[in-house]
Amino acid sequence: MNFKAAIFDLDGTLVNSLDDLADAMNSVLSRRGLPVHPREAYRYFVGRGIRNLVHNALPEAARDDEIIAECYQLMMDAYSRNYVVKTRPYDGITDLLGELKSRGMKLGVLSNKADEFTKNIVQTLTPGYFDKVVGFTTEALKKPNPAAALQISESFGVQPDEVLYIGDSGVDMQTAQNAGMYGVGVLWGFRTKEEIVSNGAKTTLAHPLDLMELLKN
Repeated sequence: MNFKAAIFDLDGTLVNSLDDLADAMNSVLSRRGLPVHPREAYRYFVGRGIRNLVHNALPEAARDDEIIAECYQLMMDAYSRNYVVKTRPYDGITDLLGELKSRGMKLGVLSNKADEFTKNIVQTLTPGYFDKVVGFTTEALKKPNPAAALQISESFGVQPDEVLYIGDSGVDMQTAQNAGMYGVGVLWGFRTKEEIVSNGAKTTLAHPLDLMELLKN
């Protein structure tokens, strides 16, 4: 396999953002007098964008369009002030990115997180590594829609089957499949190995630098 590029998910793959997301959403829930959630619950609230996170975090009885819209705006405001307070790259990520760059691979990020947050987090925590960074802009183009992944590979001048798609969730593996890319599931993120494998991961990684073994073969 001759891979020429890699596209990474952001949350749960490159960076551990769970604390900042949980803190921001819990502050919104508290303001409205609604029950907050433990940090671990947010592992299953994230992955399909902040609006979906807000929907999942609200009690079922509070999930009408007006409340969701109001809490979404509050969440965006709270998160915009605190999105790199506790968020950090996972151990080994910057080492992996350096190795991939040294091999001449093109590197991209594709996230369902809002585009502004995605770009700012990447620039703040992993500056200089990525050739293309794309976050959420349009509901219809959210992962697992492969359109943005395919646009990234096209901008790199590589074929989809020459691209590693690396993520921590079933949505990421569905995106890889839909784009005709090689899905690599990471086990240090927010979701389970069972979810990743059942959604089509070609292989899984226990540590970022394990990817280099795949590239040797």
